[in-house]
Amino acid sequence: MTSEHIKIIATNKKARHDYHLSDEVEAGIVLTGTEVKSIRDGRVTIKDAYAEIKNGEVFLRQLHINPYAFAYYDNHDPLRSRKLLLHNYEIKRMIIKTKERGYTIIPLKLYFKNGKVKVQIALAKGKKLYDKRESIKEREVNRELDRVKKKYQD
Repeated sequence: MTSEHIKIIATNKKARHDYHLSDEVEAGIVLTGTEVKSIRDGRVTIKDAYAEIKNGEVFLRQLHINPYAFAYYDNHDPLRSRKLLLHNYEIKRMIIKTKERGYTIIPLKLYFKNGKVKVQIALAKGKKLYDKRESIKEREVNRELDRVKKKYQD
């Protein structure tokens, strides 16, 4: 039995609000040394990021990793596209779903797992405005039910 040490760096909180999510997959990400150091400092923004498939490879776009403050030279471009490391069958499944069913690939979390930077991506389909309102209403009802339960348990 292996013990996995996971440290979450960034999460995309708006993803579950703005999209219907399916097929979550963990992927490795190709980074430079200064990017890893900057990520360790928590200087990363995942909010506007999305993944794109080109020539059978998946690339993460718009993931903003601030330049490392202590690098004298050879610092990275904050918005460069970064390759994701996935199995071929996962990439093929994503190609089919994005082309046929209109899904988008978005990152949900960026985290360290046993010292390696990983990103959790999901296939997502945009919600309509009424779906968002329904989600908010459902969340508020659940909170109210929890309050009532807690009140009567005490």
